[in-house]
Amino acid sequence: MISPTHLHAMAIHFPIALLIIGFFSEIVGLIFKKTFFNKAALYFLILGTFGTIVSYLSGDAAGEGIEEGALGKAIALHEQAASITLWLSIATTLVYGAVVLFKYHHKWTKLIIVLLFTALIASVTRTGYLGGQLVYKYGAGVELGLPDFNALDSTSNQQ
Repeated sequence: MISPTHLHAMAIHFPIALLIIGFFSEIVGLIFKKTFFNKAALYFLILGTFGTIVSYLSGDAAGEGIEEGALGKAIALHEQAASITLWLSIATTLVYGAVVLFKYHHKWTKLIIVLLFTALIASVTRTGYLGGQLVYKYGAGVELGLPDFNALDSTSNQQ
């Protein structure tokens, strides 16, 4: 059975990639004035937001019960950053979707979307960095694959 830790590790890379590609697609659409890239940015944003929800929920389940010590503080910091990312993702998607749905295309709405998207990518980056610290500094979610030395000793004694 897949644990929440494994599900989180498998799911988290999709929203990171989708949101970053969506952001760059939005920038390319603005620079070259190609609506294809702006539409693609919205679709990447929607998919990335769904991925963010899944990642947030699986990460919340994976970190449950760890509240003490340095690891607990690091998890709390990562969780706080993940909450900000989740809400920024939802807000950016709703604003962008409303602008497209109501065909309210003005320069200031594009500015708001780009600013929200920029804040979202900064938040994704910070959350990812803190998550990387959990794995690489604290070993969170890592199982050591050390050999069974007792089994090795018994086979060497038999020879």
